[in-house]
Amino acid sequence: MSTRVGIVLTAIMAACWHYDRIDWVMPMFLGVIASGIGDTDDGWRGRLRTVVATLVCFAMASAMVHWLFDRHWAFGVALCSAAFVLTLLSAISERWRATAWATLVLSVYSATGMEDIGDGPRWLQPALLLAGAAAYSAISVAWAWAFALHPVRRRIAQVYDTLAEYLWLKAAMFEPIRGVDMERRRIALAHRNVDVVQALNLAKDALLRRLPPIDPATGTPPDEGNEESRLLLAQYFIAQDVHERASSSHVAYAELAEAFFHSDVMFRCQRTLALQGSVCSEVGQAIRLRRQRADDGASAQALAELRSALDHLGSQEPRATDVTPPQRRARQLRSLHALHDNLAALDQQLAGAGTPQPASLGETLFDSTPRTLREAFAKVRSQCRLQAPVFRHAVRLALALAASFVVLSMLHAEHGYWVLLTTLFVCQPSYGATRRRVLERVIGTFCGLVAGWAVLRLFPDLLLEAAFAVAAGTLFFAFNKTRYGIATFAVTLVVLLGNNQTGDGAALILPRMIDTLLGAAIASIAVIGILPDWKARRLRPAAALALTTAARYLHAIGKQIDTGKRDDLAYRVARRNAHDADAALSTAVSHVLQEPGLVRGGIDAGIRFLVQSHTLLNYLSALGAHRGEGADAPGQALFGEASTALIDHLDRFAAALREQDAARLSEEADRQATVLADELEAQGDATTLAQLALVSRQIPLLGKAVLRLVEVRPQKSP
Repeated sequence: MSTRVGIVLTAIMAACWHYDRIDWVMPMFLGVIASGIGDTDDGWRGRLRTVVATLVCFAMASAMVHWLFDRHWAFGVALCSAAFVLTLLSAISERWRATAWATLVLSVYSATGMEDIGDGPRWLQPALLLAGAAAYSAISVAWAWAFALHPVRRRIAQVYDTLAEYLWLKAAMFEPIRGVDMERRRIALAHRNVDVVQALNLAKDALLRRLPPIDPATGTPPDEGNEESRLLLAQYFIAQDVHERASSSHVAYAELAEAFFHSDVMFRCQRTLALQGSVCSEVGQAIRLRRQRADDGASAQALAELRSALDHLGSQEPRATDVTPPQRRARQLRSLHALHDNLAALDQQLAGAGTPQPASLGETLFDSTPRTLREAFAKVRSQCRLQAPVFRHAVRLALALAASFVVLSMLHAEHGYWVLLTTLFVCQPSYGATRRRVLERVIGTFCGLVAGWAVLRLFPDLLLEAAFAVAAGTLFFAFNKTRYGIATFAVTLVVLLGNNQTGDGAALILPRMIDTLLGAAIASIAVIGILPDWKARRLRPAAALALTTAARYLHAIGKQIDTGKRDDLAYRVARRNAHDADAALSTAVSHVLQEPGLVRGGIDAGIRFLVQSHTLLNYLSALGAHRGEGADAPGQALFGEASTALIDHLDRFAAALREQDAARLSEEADRQATVLADELEAQGDATTLAQLALVSRQIPLLGKAVLRLVEVRPQKSP
């Protein structure tokens, strides 16, 4: 995006200098910034539709500002009402969210332009804003057409990069060192899993938005002529399977570390995982550069050495001095063999990711985007309740903007609409995000003002300052979504240097700092005092959803135990929902840790539950990775009955969390789960039964974690 913005800003600056219309620079720059903020990751067809909708919204917003600006209080009411409505509409989809947000930003930009309109015609400022927005929109559509699959390659490469980081962190779990805080490592792994889930979801969206038009004859996109799309889809499906195997657990790590403390097998497991993480990173780089990965064979050699070490361990008779009895040692060795088999399959998948077989575009991906007005309206209606996060944020943002409007009206400050702009940018849905934005906005603005003052003093040549302004605008979009402090620093430079083309940029330094502090203070008060969305209150619903989706995941696995492994849509959706819910729980815990201590009720219980819930998902992932194996093994018929009982346990836990009903929990049910685990382990060597036994043994631990969370009594919501 920063490249596109740089091209448009350079063209605008050059044209304005050529035609001696320097006073047009800032409004057109602001139009480009607003349009760029509303940019979405789309194919050229979707981008064209979004551009048309965005420009229509921009025109309506500019017309509203033009018509109501002199009716001061009416304009304030209209702006706050628009903020409320547009924030609610953002619940429809990512496209709507981006368009609504950009429209709000352009409305405030229009107001700042009307302040500086001078003696020129009133329609000129809105027209220039729209011209800048249209210029960027035209470039973005052309770019999306010319580089249609580049964003998909980038997203899928990012998936493999995050998988590499996950595997490197997972390798640390096999470190055979006594006294290690394994719980802390599991929490870190759960948080890293959030990055993988987000990367997979972004890659899926990028693929969905760039699939070719559907062939009416087949009802699916045609395979012919879309070779690269098919390769990228295959690499995405492989990444999903890699994630399932990478997140698998076959036994408690602390138990393995203690049992094989004097053996090198744990180090070999660790080395194999680390090497496979490196392979993931190489696959990501190969996808990014559109080339094949050169396999050095290090991962395959590590697997062979691990197998040799396991065979050596299996040939030894357990000694009387061993820390575990012979039966348990045999079970642990079976778990290590299952781990080896999983790593071997993972190695094969990674080899296939480097040179994949093209997938058929008829392979469906689940698209949750509303397709009709009724579906879109249903999404908005679901948020029209006091407890809904989007509704609370809509009310909070509207009232925060109203307070900012009152402040600028009372102070009669020059450039007072910068107060509104700051409030709009830093008022986020959660307390932690708002606090972070406030700090980044204030520090970035201060540093930008200092740097801008230095540039104005050291480089008084206007043409050189124009070049700095273009570079700063490009820098803003390079870091807007990742390093907001740097982006704020850059946009502050744009404001100072751009305005200095026609006036005194240094005169804006003090007003900009004061208005930024006022807007940040108002947003900080609003996020605490106006329908605060404390994430501590959402720990129980997030935990209940994690258990419910885990139960559905286990059900999807059970359906394929007898019929064989199939990566159909129903299974992939169940697996993805379980990981999404786990990521949402991990994110909620992270947000609670950023909130004030007075409202952190239940954070300790939430962390304990996250550990047990993520461990359950790890066991289910291993079960899913081995589904369909050993269907004829002795005792396999017990799987259906046992999985049904475990699903009932998980559903009961979820209901206890939703209803805050500790009566749904019982020690007898925990005892039954333990007995079931013993029965499963006694059935034989089938990996699926061993994994189901681990799930069953997790039930009592989950029950205790659920009870702690149910007993928490956080503050009541206003």
